[in-house]
Amino acid sequence: MADRVNGPSLRAVIADDQALVRTGFGMILAADGIEVTAEAADGAEAVAAVRRTRPDVVLMDIRMPRMDGIEATRRILGDEGPGDTRVIILTTYDLDHYVYAALTAGASGFLLKDVTPEHLVAAVRLVRSGDALLAPTITRRLIERFAHREEPRPPTLHRDLSGLTPRELEVLRLLATGLSNAELADRLFLSPTTVKTHIGRILSKLDLRDRVQAVVLAYETGLIAPGDPTPDTG
Repeated sequence: MADRVNGPSLRAVIADDQALVRTGFGMILAADGIEVTAEAADGAEAVAAVRRTRPDVVLMDIRMPRMDGIEATRRILGDEGPGDTRVIILTTYDLDHYVYAALTAGASGFLLKDVTPEHLVAAVRLVRSGDALLAPTITRRLIERFAHREEPRPPTLHRDLSGLTPRELEVLRLLATGLSNAELADRLFLSPTTVKTHIGRILSKLDLRDRVQAVVLAYETGLIAPGDPTPDTG
């Protein structure tokens, strides 16, 4: 079946230990032309379903029996998992520390379980297109709340960042402060297209899926620390 908006069929797996949630989300997606290739009641079933059906997007609950959503996300997005599958975390509470753990495992964003049908469909389409689901300011707020909480590390640049140009490092640092593409363009006196090009190169060089992963890496590597002010590029 063809996707109503984006041509080829968009395929999804729904993983949640509550049958009512799976059924409800499945009906919403199906009504908008999104194929639900499988449902899973726990993380182990989710991993198996993804490897079997190779969906575009997984809606992943965090707290499930046998294997939780964080470990399932890690396995799905690991070296052995499908390269193009993206994961959206389902959670009951905004800024749950489990969400931060899921983002560091590779998830592209999160949704609250009381999401509206329209927002759910839009989110699945958004991450399928390669964009991150979280707004930049929400991403920063989430990471600042939980990054380095247990074991602070010295602000030493990760070796992977050595391949970035000075301009790309500058863009990544500003990206991690919560600036949108338009704000980055204004701050750096660049066109929005040029900013998008820089971000694309950063993601490619660092082998990252989206800007959420770029922000997480910026904090994890010490390029920016929680509470740092927005750098002055003037």
